[in-house]
Amino acid sequence: MTENVASDGKLLIEAWSDVVCPWCWIGWTRLNKALDAFGHTGQITVVPRAYRLMPGMRPTPIAEIIAAKTRLPVSEVPAMLHQVETVAATEGLAYDLAGTLAGDTIDAHRLIQFAQEQGRGHALLERLYRAYLSEHTSVFDHDSLLSIAVDAGLEREEARKVLGSDAVMARVEEDQLALQALGGSGVPFFRIGGRYLISGAQPQEVFAKALQQAWDERPVVVVQGAVCGPDGCALPS
Repeated sequence: MTENVASDGKLLIEAWSDVVCPWCWIGWTRLNKALDAFGHTGQITVVPRAYRLMPGMRPTPIAEIIAAKTRLPVSEVPAMLHQVETVAATEGLAYDLAGTLAGDTIDAHRLIQFAQEQGRGHALLERLYRAYLSEHTSVFDHDSLLSIAVDAGLEREEARKVLGSDAVMARVEEDQLALQALGGSGVPFFRIGGRYLISGAQPQEVFAKALQQAWDERPVVVVQGAVCGPDGCALPS
């Protein structure tokens, strides 16, 4: 693919995220609302990209992680989480963040890569977000991940093989390095049309503006076929 066009010739949108990032589902939802309002979704390809916020970290209470990063008392974390829940609610997302765990989501990213090959990437990403951010369902335990995968339309045994394989690890690592090369240091992060970079869960209007600009600048694709001209008509080959 080129920088702004997917392999199918459609306008390319790339969305880097991690399923334990509460802002990522908000950003993903705002992007999709902008796409729904845009009206050219049949000519746009949206590709989820992997980003591991906590590589190598065992599942740990989110309150402890936030307190350590912000140097605030653990007792102040619930109020911070509630603020995020309030923002999510404005997008129609029912967050329940208290008591959640966070850690390395490598297995979830393995499944997302596989799901994209099966045409179920968006369905699985949405299901993982809902499981983790709304339902207090683990995205680290293999049995839990397999149930989530089945809910998203994947075959359980095929998904199990992916969890036990490093076959898709190279693509996960490539996604992470690609974001770093763009100067991104966190998620959500979006690249629209290979040119417009959006960091964070920006308002829907920001996505809409970038979509329109990228659409207006997309290359014109000419499909050659038999024609008639001043010198006559092409003959069947």
